[in-house]
Amino acid sequence: MSDLYWLTDEQMARLRPYFPKSHGRPRVDDRRVLSGIIFVNRNGSRWCDAPKEYGPHKTLYNRWKRWGEIGVFLRMMEGLAAEGADPKTVMIDATYLKAHRTASSLRVKKGISGG
Repeated sequence: MSDLYWLTDEQMARLRPYFPKSHGRPRVDDRRVLSGIIFVNRNGSRWCDAPKEYGPHKTLYNRWKRWGEIGVFLRMMEGLAAEGADPKTVMIDATYLKAHRTASSLRVKKGISGG
């Protein structure tokens, strides 16, 4: 399948500082799993429809779920955004995201956000 998405060495080097430390058994290939997670999210696929080249779909889902719950992906996005020249614009996988100027004035009610 030629339309698979793979993180480059440069991208992995930028992301690696945000990975949690491995406790116990070593993790399966981070590049393969993260590339698979990006592929699924980018294409709006179901986890079970992920190409086999990324490994077991359960591994992709478990990593996405576990790392999401402990804030790894959030730290990645915040860290990558801080590296950029324009703090309001972030390029993620060639997808353009920009916060609306009024978004910073929004307030979340206490208790709804868990705070």
